[in-house]
Amino acid sequence: MKILVTGAAGFIGFYVCKSLLGKGHQVVGVDSINDYYNPQLKFDRLAQLGIASEEAKLFHKKTSSSHYGGNLNFVRLRLEDFEALSGVFESENFDKVCNLAAQVGVRYSLKNPRAYIDSNVVGFLNILECCRIHQIKHLVYASSSSVYGLNEKIPFSVHDSVDNPISIYAASKKSNELMAHTYSHLYGITTTGLRFFTVYGPWGRPDMAMFLFTDAIAKGKPIKVFNNGKMKRDFTYVEDIANGVVRVLTTISDERKKTESLYRIYNIGNTESVNLMDFITEIERNLDKKATKELLPIQPGDVENTWANVDDLVKDYDYKPITSIQQGVKSFVGWYRDYYKI
Repeated sequence: MKILVTGAAGFIGFYVCKSLLGKGHQVVGVDSINDYYNPQLKFDRLAQLGIASEEAKLFHKKTSSSHYGGNLNFVRLRLEDFEALSGVFESENFDKVCNLAAQVGVRYSLKNPRAYIDSNVVGFLNILECCRIHQIKHLVYASSSSVYGLNEKIPFSVHDSVDNPISIYAASKKSNELMAHTYSHLYGITTTGLRFFTVYGPWGRPDMAMFLFTDAIAKGKPIKVFNNGKMKRDFTYVEDIANGVVRVLTTISDERKKTESLYRIYNIGNTESVNLMDFITEIERNLDKKATKELLPIQPGDVENTWANVDDLVKDYDYKPITSIQQGVKSFVGWYRDYYKI
């Protein structure tokens, strides 16, 4: 199949591209490569896929991979640019689309909400319109555990109400689910939203806890521990996430065939919640250094606990996360030391 992956230079998108290519699919990756965090990390991810950085920097230029040849091409563009996006759909004739591009980060959404509306709402509308016009068979898109807001029922279930987001980022992701439902209903497009929980691993984003803690501890700097450390997260290793995304993208489960369900939402996580302090302890063990902890109150937009009920994804797609926190943290710290020469 020929598959469009948006956000291909991003953390999860990079792994999804690798997995799809490993299974013999043709992939066209697009990404705006914005400067929310250091773009060099994004270019370096693309370089791992054989996309030359100098060519990837050019907007609207189709670049082929030196590793995968014609099976992987990359185009730098913004999803808000409907004309450019539509041109890619027109020329490539995709079978399926995986939309992982988004402006991410809960706390940044408090400072720059317009970026979230532009990328996550306008950009997603453009994806939906292109899928409608070009009769795409299946759209899989990234939602987020943040849509659960202050939900107190644990673990979080896709059958819970998600009508009370507490950040613009969460609101933008909830809007994606509503928009996808509308397009499934009106135009018969098969759409699947995946609510990602806390994803970590090698090549991870430098704004996330895994990186921030590791970087600070390695450099002997204090780490900021919010809610005085009384937080839990459903930390999920990135390869487990990517494998789940690819399975959903490339197959339609028997359950969905039976129900003829065009619109579905699934949680995708590690199925257990880990104490933040235990996570930090595992990083300390791998770095062989103790952290200096700066205990702080919970931040606006944060929630105290996340935990994914993935029963529906297991039932429909036989989803099985297999990477323990011990294995995952070891892999990340090894990558961090190698990449940053520390």
